[in-house]
Amino acid sequence: MNALSNAPRRSALGLLILAALAGPTVAAAATVQFSGYTWEVRQGGGGPGPNSWDARNVWVDANGAMHLRVTKLDGHWACAEVTMTKSLGFGTYQFQVQGRPDQMDRNLVLGLFNYTTPDIGPDGTNEIDIEFARWGNASWPNGNWTIYPAVVGPKPLSTTFEVSLNSDLSTHRFTWSADSVRYASLNGLHDIGDNTGLFRKKAFAPANAQRRIPQNPLPVHMNLWLFKGQAPTDGQSVEMVIRSFKFVPQ
Repeated sequence: MNALSNAPRRSALGLLILAALAGPTVAAAATVQFSGYTWEVRQGGGGPGPNSWDARNVWVDANGAMHLRVTKLDGHWACAEVTMTKSLGFGTYQFQVQGRPDQMDRNLVLGLFNYTTPDIGPDGTNEIDIEFARWGNASWPNGNWTIYPAVVGPKPLSTTFEVSLNSDLSTHRFTWSADSVRYASLNGLHDIGDNTGLFRKKAFAPANAQRRIPQNPLPVHMNLWLFKGQAPTDGQSVEMVIRSFKFVPQ
């Protein structure tokens, strides 16, 4: 689900900054350091969802892991999102996750992806997604791999599948080149090049790759949010931990 807002983002690391959450607001972004990169932490309101985004739902712990949380703050549900301050190009993108995205409430979405910027293209283009979500329907598969095209017009490339992890540790990757995107998901924590625990893979290599696959460097995003802004059906907060992010250029 790609309909991200370009609303300003703001970080915490202990700072509690109150902001008006009624619209696509607010103050200038601050940053956190994670896996050797600088990330802006979102504060304010807007899509996807729409949702409220609160910097208190993001922090980096003493072991260097990034925590993302959806919880009720100040009487309303609030979500978490971080955006890398630089853009990365072709190569392998790896996210090591601690938590059980396969067991999330049907209204929760965990996104690990890159995303377009205004100089590259509009919303609905230039995005490569790993998403865990049932999109509000408990019977729908919870694994989603989607590639939004480089230009307006072509349909996204996508596949869905059921994810059932064997522990709270998993690794998820995509390798992006000019003519293909290759995905892989693995049980356990593994470095790039180690395919132990592989349980799902998929390669997209369309004939018209210059239009169907993004061709320009893009910033990485990670978010945890509520589909259509709907509260978890169980009324419980959720937290996911990104143990590490790694990029190896092509």
